[in-house]
Amino acid sequence: MTAAEKLQLSYADYLALEAKSVERHEFIAGEVFAMAGGTIEHARLQGAIARELGTALSGKPCNVYSSDLRIRVTQSDRATYADVVVICGKAEASPDDPNAVLNPIVIVEVVSETSEAYDRGDKFIHYRRIPSLQEYVLVSQKARRIEVYRRAGTEWVLSESEGAGEAKLPSIGVVLHLDDVYRDPTAA
Repeated sequence: MTAAEKLQLSYADYLALEAKSVERHEFIAGEVFAMAGGTIEHARLQGAIARELGTALSGKPCNVYSSDLRIRVTQSDRATYADVVVICGKAEASPDDPNAVLNPIVIVEVVSETSEAYDRGDKFIHYRRIPSLQEYVLVSQKARRIEVYRRAGTEWVLSESEGAGEAKLPSIGVVLHLDDVYRDPTAA
């Protein structure tokens, strides 16, 4: 997102823009930012994470959502999109936006060189304000590495998994095996 792409709108105007737009935009307290498209590797990893979570949660009262789902952080007047979201139980829509949810339990971002600082910094600061959020997962495009930030009372505890390790998501009872997430059947 660049300053040239920034607009100032009310939340209602933002929703009208999103309804007509082929691009997605983030809303941050009146500022609207166009979101850049991802790389082939980003899309592959996003799909792999969604597949692994969906398989692991089969039969449980949880749903895995794609990056088309808007997340509303009312505490900081923000609306954004994550790469993958897990909600257990009924999805709670925002009172001011019936297509945005308030209650993700797990949020996953696939980080790239251009998004990593934002995903680790400002975006995570806002996500931490979501009362239901228990785990924030960062999946690296550069290396076989998954980081899980887990809520522990008022603190967030980091656990890192690399190589052939496992990333544990106890809030939903799932273990992500890095071999499964990073496996590329087309690689030579």
